[in-house]
Amino acid sequence: MAAYPRPSATVKFAIAIKVKNLEAKFHLADLARAESRATAIGYARRAILNQRDTFFKVPNGKLKLREENSGAALIFYQRNDSGTLMLSNYEIAPVSDPATTLHILVAALGTLATVEKVRILLMRDNIRLHLDRVASLGDFGEIEAVIPDGDDPELSRVAVDELLAALEIIPANLIDVSYFEMLARL
Repeated sequence: MAAYPRPSATVKFAIAIKVKNLEAKFHLADLARAESRATAIGYARRAILNQRDTFFKVPNGKLKLREENSGAALIFYQRNDSGTLMLSNYEIAPVSDPATTLHILVAALGTLATVEKVRILLMRDNIRLHLDRVASLGDFGEIEAVIPDGDDPELSRVAVDELLAALEIIPANLIDVSYFEMLARL
């Protein structure tokens, strides 16, 4: 008998997806108004997501387990300054057993914070607009331009700037920290 059980033939292993995006985050006074302005320039609502992100203590970057309506994923990301917008490199791996994964990661790494939010997802081409109601923090917008492999992030900057202008967000109002870092300041 083996010391550890072997995966059965029905177990499927997913490969992490590596992605890059250009992003902007900002406070919003009115989520409905923001959605109306975004749809006026061609964005369409794709989903309403209930998300819980648990952030873990890691020596570099950020690691979180995201649990939402449609499942769970482990996400590792690092951000670099890119002027008024942030450039992120991230990897995503689907998680089939979030409760066990959470238990193991909490025991091994410890947690920094848990962020709970309701997210309205709107999209146009490679641009995602998140309209977030974050527990204990309030309402925010987050734009993510998903950058195809090998493409220059600057190619998406025009579309991001167009959306920021439609939402009446000026560069001085952009936020350069994550929700869990904002929660830590409370």
